[in-house]
Amino acid sequence: MAAPGTPHKPRKKKKEASQPATSSNEIALSDSKAVAQSPAFPLVAFFWPARKNTSQWVILPLALMIVGLFRWCTGLWGYSGFQTPPMHGDYEAQRHWMEVTTHLPISQWYFYDLEYWGLDYPPLTAYHSWLLGKIGSLVNPSWFALDSSRGIEQQLLKVYMRATVIVSEYLTYIPAAIIVSRRLAQLRGVSKWESSIALVAILMQPATILIDHGHFQYNTIMLGFVLASMSCMLSDHPIWACTFFVAALCYKQMALYFAPAIFAYLLGVCLLPRLHIGRFIGIASITLLSFALIFAPLLLGSLYDSQLGTSQPLSTIDRHVNSLFALVLPYIDPQSMFYPLLLQLTQTIHRVFPFARGLFEDKVANMWCAIHTIHKLHTYPIPLLQRVSLFATFMSILPACMIISLFPRKELLPWALASSAWGFFLCSFQVHEKSDLLPLLPMTILLAGDGGLGVEMRAWIGLANLLGVWTLFPLLKRDELRVPYYVLSLLWAYLMGLPPTSLDLYVGKQASKSGMRLSTQALHLTFYAVMAAWHLLEAFVEMPKGKPDLWVVLNVLIGVVGFSICYLWCTWQLILRSGVMEEWFGFRAQMQAKGTEKKEEKKPLLSPGKGTRATPPREAKSGKGQKKS
Repeated sequence: MAAPGTPHKPRKKKKEASQPATSSNEIALSDSKAVAQSPAFPLVAFFWPARKNTSQWVILPLALMIVGLFRWCTGLWGYSGFQTPPMHGDYEAQRHWMEVTTHLPISQWYFYDLEYWGLDYPPLTAYHSWLLGKIGSLVNPSWFALDSSRGIEQQLLKVYMRATVIVSEYLTYIPAAIIVSRRLAQLRGVSKWESSIALVAILMQPATILIDHGHFQYNTIMLGFVLASMSCMLSDHPIWACTFFVAALCYKQMALYFAPAIFAYLLGVCLLPRLHIGRFIGIASITLLSFALIFAPLLLGSLYDSQLGTSQPLSTIDRHVNSLFALVLPYIDPQSMFYPLLLQLTQTIHRVFPFARGLFEDKVANMWCAIHTIHKLHTYPIPLLQRVSLFATFMSILPACMIISLFPRKELLPWALASSAWGFFLCSFQVHEKSDLLPLLPMTILLAGDGGLGVEMRAWIGLANLLGVWTLFPLLKRDELRVPYYVLSLLWAYLMGLPPTSLDLYVGKQASKSGMRLSTQALHLTFYAVMAAWHLLEAFVEMPKGKPDLWVVLNVLIGVVGFSICYLWCTWQLILRSGVMEEWFGFRAQMQAKGTEKKEEKKPLLSPGKGTRATPPREAKSGKGQKKS
């Protein structure tokens, strides 16, 4: 009892831990009597003891340690360019950029020795390489010595390079994935327990681990900025969303795959349900300011080097002059202060967008490589191929951009990003096989939303991911990454309850309760069977003479069909979930009803019992023609 006169507020009782809601995600199976529940697939089984009272501060660190362990173990195998002189591969490209940025003036970064591994990513990649090169030089300066370190393969250097990928990922991609999965869960009322399961599935995505930690790249930094931008849009912070997305674009230009959908969404929130002039001006201003701040060190440094006389010699610049700068060269004085600024800016754009390389360089599971196997496209001029590719890309991304701009709802954003990225991957110019990480990202993020771990969604997302990593196998095989490929792919399939480790999604209890169409089940199982048969052929059957790339070509053709189906599925789901079909058919029904009413009004009267036209009564006429009574 409280003392008289003192205010007393009873202590709020803690809410009892309730069983997590699993109806939307279908991650718990009930027995015939509906008394006991069991996990629906192995990943849920690992989290099953923590479904009631275990704190997320316990679950999350354990999950991050486990996914980090798999990343580090993948790095113990081969990488791109291992013992393959003279170019060595992507590992050497990343190391060489650290060498260039730490030893040369900033004005020479995009001009130096372009025949070897010239810098061809935007400035944020260059700044990141400079930072890692400076830190590594403190450990061992010989790792990044100018020119003399080319092709170096010291063991401690490999450890350092692998560690930079993991640290960079844990500072960008993983925090962004945690936040965006929580945002999607809150948006759709998914429990934190289910969100943790989805997060581990996202972080264990095999293609991302194999490319960044096996093949060796820093794609997850760009993907992390994209996820951070998505998280800001989900939490109604468009200004920060623009800042993070500009950072993604300025780290790797492949983030353009998402740019049309993000632009359409931000335009939609500025125009609907009413016009927001202030928001539009703020978004435009912060976008331009973000680009200016990121490019400022490069441009101002070039201007400073020009004033000191340490910029690139004119004779070297003339050999690498780009087409963009050639357009303005006759109109600008070489002594002007704008000369080095325009030269640096146009050279950066010229290196970032290498249109002169052709439609594609290697065999990729997109539309152009598939057509090239039947009809050779290299015989056509590059400008024509550029225009055709631009038109095809525009048409493929148009549905997603139109829908997300007319219906700018948060829950539609991952679908629009997936559709736009698939359209770019299938139809755009200069696509690499590693670019399938971009459309796989928003599709995999859908696991954290409502129904993401359910049967049908898990089946489609699982097929896309396993098909995506399967199309990367020829690249991974060259890098001696076959063992990590099989381990990570089959492990992810096992954790998610997918073929070839399990058929429960298609022939078990889950399949019978989910209502998945037989056509969908047959389609998915056909792809899994074809992928397994391809692996058997590739491993045990010698290629016919005269066709050394037969298995790779088959990989491309099968992959492009599967990716096209994934694109159509994402676009169709976006259309269905937007409600445009209901509005369109409702509008048509309303117009048809109005048209029927008008026809009824104009319909002539019929005399009862006869099919003759009934004439309306006329007033009696006076004069001629009037009958006498």
